[in-house]
Parts: sequence; structure tokens; C-alpha cells
Amino acid sequence: MPAIASVAKQCPPYHMTQKETEEIIRDIFYESFPDMDRLLRVFGNGGIQSRQFAVPKQWFTQEHSFKDRNDLYIKEATNLATEAVKSCLSNEQFLKVPTDYEDIDAIIFISSSGIATPTIEARMMNRLPFSTQTKRIPIWGLGCAGGAAGISRAYEYCLAYPDAKVLVVSVELSSLSFQRHDDRKSNFVGTSLFSDGVACALVIGDEVKMTEDLNQRSLPFILGTRSVLMRNAEDVMGWDIQNDGFHVIFSRDIPSIIRDWLKPNVEAFLHEYGIDIGDISRLVAHPGGKKVLKAYEDALGYDESMTANAREVLAQHGNMSSPTVLYVLQKTMLGAPNHGEYGLMMALGPGFSAECVLLEWRQVS
Repeated sequence: MPAIASVAKQCPPYHMTQKETEEIIRDIFYESFPDMDRLLRVFGNGGIQSRQFAVPKQWFTQEHSFKDRNDLYIKEATNLATEAVKSCLSNEQFLKVPTDYEDIDAIIFISSSGIATPTIEARMMNRLPFSTQTKRIPIWGLGCAGGAAGISRAYEYCLAYPDAKVLVVSVELSSLSFQRHDDRKSNFVGTSLFSDGVACALVIGDEVKMTEDLNQRSLPFILGTRSVLMRNAEDVMGWDIQNDGFHVIFSRDIPSIIRDWLKPNVEAFLHEYGIDIGDISRLVAHPGGKKVLKAYEDALGYDESMTANAREVLAQHGNMSSPTVLYVLQKTMLGAPNHGEYGLMMALGPGFSAECVLLEWRQVS
């Protein structure tokens, strides 16, 4: 089975506490919401302490065209993705010996927060010594589900090519979609949650011999994946693309949808492999928000210990959309799970959809 050998994150340069973002939003929207003090409670109640952004705080108080936003996305996404790849291929937490760029067979690039053609991984390849024959697989529009979906697609690539090494690069700069004149409550709530982040994972096929190159005593092997679409649910999550850029679609019903819809789909997926929900000891969940994590717990019958890593990532970084679950994966892998432990990677996104990845930690022989 393919395995995940290394994961690295790359945080954007501008760090803000949740209190700082709350004050910015108060100044911008105070005339739009007469019940501002009540609405601002969402900033303190969401389990987020700090977030990182690709732009400084004064950027949010100024006007920006769609072109300006997208030009900035291309520039910063290329810079941050380049650094994330460097870190992943030489991450001493996981690798004793750096992986050569020319040994990478494919790059799966995940993003939903900007538009670029040529895509970001092509621009990144012009900065790093990848082979010019490296396969490029850009995937756009999966939102928060994108990180888990990228791992799934890398798994499938490595099943087809067992000697392959595949990079999953996930970049989201959601801050660049901020709309100063959008007075919908969904936009207000989104500003309390979303942030910027970048991550990169290295997935290897069965025939890749890296035993002497690894620092971890065991790796998460990918046993299988599942994608699930909820029909006729396009209005739950996504973008409304207008002349001035992306406007967030973010339904307040997401936690209740998770509680009712998620468990039977997860059970059906796990039963294909003879595994029950109770057999999972490592939940690698995308922390869409505090209420979303509670909905995971309620739906699957887990306590807060199962979402501890996700809660910590949410507290330190906010919801970065697709890279967030890879941040949780990195933290989980560094916790050195024991041989034979099962993990479930899970993320939800536009569609409405779920991406699930079944993991088993095994000693590398």
C-alpha cells in the first residue's frame, strides 16, 4: 500500500491574534450590524486564538479589485508553495536524507482561493530543480475537502505506479477573498474562521525503498479512500463569484448536516475493510470550526481526545481550508502512533461532499 513519508507546513508571514482580527472587523462593519457586540462573540467562542495571513492587517481596510487580489494570490501562492516543498523534501522530523526533486514523479496541486494559468505548480517548478517530465495534476474547487482529496489522488497514482513518489501541495489564501462591503452574516462568520496556510505531503508507492532514509519508526499506510457527494446541496458551502471577487457561501446548517449524514457514510466506508468506528484510534479531521469538531464527535461517538490535534491546529491557525487537514496529519504523525493503529483522515467541502482516507500505521521494513 502507498504510504505518507513526510509532511511540512508553511505559515504565511503575518500573524494576528483573534482579538486583533475582531477589532479590524468591528471597525469595518460597525455601521452594517446594529447588534455588533452580539455578533462579535463568534470571534471569542470559535476556539481560535491566532491566525496567519499573506497580507498585513492594513490590507483589509483598503479597496482591492479582483485582478489585484488574484495577482497577489499568484505571487504569494508561488512563493509559499515553493518553500513548503523545500521543507517537505528535507524535513528532518521525517527524513534522514532529503528526497531529490528529480525523483518526484507527479505533483498534485490543490487550491480554491485563486485562479492561475499556468497553474501554481508550473511556476514553482521553474524555481526548483524538478524533472521537466514531472506530471502536473492541478485540482481546483474542492475547498476544505481538498487536502484529503489530494492524498486520495496521490494514493491512486501510486497504486497505478508503485515506484512513484508524489507530492501533494495545498495552498489557500482565503484572506484575499475578504469583502469589505458584503454585509451578509455568512461573510461576517467567515471572517472569524478563515485564514491562510500552505502544506505539502510526500506519498510513496509500494516499491519505493526508503527504509534507511526515514526518521519515523512507522508510517501511515493508506488502505483506501472514499469520496461522497450529497445530492442537491450546492448552497451549503462554496464561492459566489462576482465582479469584485469571491464571496463566501457558508451555511449555518453545516454542523447539523454532519450529525445526520456523516456516520452512515463513514460506517459504510470502514466496513469495506472490516473495521468499525471504534477501531479508529487516530482521527485526522479537518477542523472546519469548533461546532464542526463537536459535530464530528457527536456523529461518530468520539470524545474530545480524538479531536485534540484538530482543536490545537484550529486554535493556532484557524480554518485554512484545504491545507488544514495536512497540518493535523503532520501533528498526528509526529505523535508516533504505534504499529497497527488505524487512523481516519476526513474533510468536508463544497458539493456538499466528504473525502475519507483510511490509514494504518505500520513499521517500515
